[in-house]
Amino acid sequence: MSISGKNLIAGEWSGDFTKGFSATNAVKNEPMPEVFADASETEVEQAIARAHQAFASYSQLPAVQRAKFLRTIGEQIVALGDELVEMACAETGLPAMRIQGERGRTVGQLGLFADLLEQGEYQGVFDAADAERQPLPKPDTRLGYLPLGVVGVFAASNFPLAFSTAGGDTASALAAGCPVVMKAHAAHPGTAELVAQAISKAIELCDIDAGVFSLIQGKNYAIASQIVTHPMVKAVGFTGSERVGMILQQQINQRPEPIPFYGELGSVNPQFIMADKLATEASTLAENLVASLMMGQGQFCTSPGIWSYVKSVDTPVFEQAASAAIAATEAGVMLTPAMAESYKKTVASWQSIDGVELLAQGQSGVAHFTQAALFVTDLTTFKANTVLQEEVFGPCALILRLQDEQELAEFIGLLKGNLTAAIHATDKDMAQSRTVALSVAHKVGRLIYNQMPTGVEVCASMNHGGPFPASTDLRTTSVGSEAIKRFQRPICYQNMPNELLPQLLRS
Repeated sequence: MSISGKNLIAGEWSGDFTKGFSATNAVKNEPMPEVFADASETEVEQAIARAHQAFASYSQLPAVQRAKFLRTIGEQIVALGDELVEMACAETGLPAMRIQGERGRTVGQLGLFADLLEQGEYQGVFDAADAERQPLPKPDTRLGYLPLGVVGVFAASNFPLAFSTAGGDTASALAAGCPVVMKAHAAHPGTAELVAQAISKAIELCDIDAGVFSLIQGKNYAIASQIVTHPMVKAVGFTGSERVGMILQQQINQRPEPIPFYGELGSVNPQFIMADKLATEASTLAENLVASLMMGQGQFCTSPGIWSYVKSVDTPVFEQAASAAIAATEAGVMLTPAMAESYKKTVASWQSIDGVELLAQGQSGVAHFTQAALFVTDLTTFKANTVLQEEVFGPCALILRLQDEQELAEFIGLLKGNLTAAIHATDKDMAQSRTVALSVAHKVGRLIYNQMPTGVEVCASMNHGGPFPASTDLRTTSVGSEAIKRFQRPICYQNMPNELLPQLLRS
């Protein structure tokens, strides 16, 4: 397929290249040849209006037909073949194996929701009538779920497939019966267009209203504001920085009609290393943490950013092993030059903080590549410098040496909300692990034992969210079968005749 550089507006490709932009080849650090059009205010308006029109028919589409649509999208994504992989690799600098795996996850997510729709997983709750109940008879009540309406989705920078055009937010919204207006990420517009072409083909094959999906390209910040404030948009899914997320949240809060904003904004994913684990497996654990940190050049939302333990005679063994592993890492490319520059500035600023020591750095490389960095500090310095408590997007980790159990409890109290935390322990550490787990559970959406935080299983029991700023709604997940509930609302039907009930609620 060829890249048009245009926006997909309800089945039609359009775009004015007067204000066009290009992505950057992340590895070569040079502009890519494709030019993309900044969407106009009119095009965004058309996309939202057509999505609103499509909602009338799409929301009534039987579950089995929505399932077929989701599967067809997956088939069309696979049919893109190597072209999709090559484009995504060029735009992000991520290796082909990573993109291939992410493509599999994207198709798998679509298939998961298709399976659940076919199985009647979301059919609702039935409470039968009881005419004999005293003092009043009980009516027949049935709890069902209605799609919210048009959903605005913002693609993630670090997952060009699984959290972008046909990613988890799009898949769960379409599964719920909601049309999607997708704002592509400006770092990988070519990848976004290819996937949009696949979705457009699936719409055609399944004979669905083309307004059910539109792709908006552009670097113009006004596009985001127009989407989140538009009265026809009824929910927003966002993955990005805390700064941008809070701007969008503020704009949503000023709407006459409040709508849900499901934002994933940042996480340091603290690691808690217990005493016996440190004494018996220091070197292995250090190497595993470095390997987890380096996945995607530290650009996973679940990357382990802070490693904590109570100091002991085993501390030097762990730190030496971690330093050696960091020093052996090769310099790598980040998703965009701006992200690489921001990372380098953060690492440089940390080196100027009194009480913070740079333990090790990775190997140097091409000028626009980044080196891994491992720092160490104490609780007093950590408390005094809030910058150390924020997520660093890139291959950087901070070791926090604690003096005793009291400092450990104080550190947990300082933590903001996180997507994950992990406890690394042996059976001998069970008492201490229990104390940590009880406290840390209130700070995270997923608590892990003796495994790394990177990697998210797409299944019914997964929760990918957490207290702010990990996400803007700690009651929801953006991964797994429960993600669909973000784009539905409950409705109770009381004493309704069968003919007036939705299919799944009929006797």
